[in-house]
Amino acid sequence: MHVFYTPDLETEDYTLNEEESRHCNKVLRLVAGNHVFLVDGKGGFYEAEITSSGKKHVTLHVIKAQQEYHKRNHHIHIAVAPTKNIDRLEWFLEKATEIGIDEITPLICERSERKIIKEDRLFKVITSAVKQSLQAYHPVLNPATSLTDFLKLPHEGTNLIAHCEDGQPRKSIKEMIVPQQRYLILIGPEGDFSPNEIALALAKGFLPVTLGENRLRTETAALAACFELNYLNR
Repeated sequence: MHVFYTPDLETEDYTLNEEESRHCNKVLRLVAGNHVFLVDGKGGFYEAEITSSGKKHVTLHVIKAQQEYHKRNHHIHIAVAPTKNIDRLEWFLEKATEIGIDEITPLICERSERKIIKEDRLFKVITSAVKQSLQAYHPVLNPATSLTDFLKLPHEGTNLIAHCEDGQPRKSIKEMIVPQQRYLILIGPEGDFSPNEIALALAKGFLPVTLGENRLRTETAALAACFELNYLNR
């Protein structure tokens, strides 16, 4: 099953952009008459027939459309500190997209070892995972922001912070959420959030949670939270 990302699809006839056209024509070697699938990132899932295939322009005609394809009954937003090794963050984005996530915000924290990211590259990783896993909804990748600025914004739903600070009471995610709601969870850098950052988040109404007794890497903690929230909403 060949899937293409078509965020600007609005009519039954559509031309893939140059990058997708090249992949369709040169890599997959698809020709006129072949059927493919399209996702618009907003819940639309389409079956289309190739009407012409060139090196830079592949045109399609939509023959079947489904809206709100596999729409979930909840919303997951994970704000996570970028890892020093960017491959680990990309791994999280890929796997979280496959499992199911709606929004990601890279957080710059006091102990962050990486404070600059290439958003275009991360967006492409997410898009590739959307197509691979047949997701009709494309997760939103927000610009990187400092934790301080992020906490100044309004956040609906259940807001959680996962940290490892000793001596502070924390509960499991299962104890803290109601199914079919909006969830935001903060995941800190390799050195965890600072005590000042934890105090600031708690003052803003974020609830402290634990992800278990094992010490997890940043990207593992973020993925574990994503999986658990999806599992509890099944």
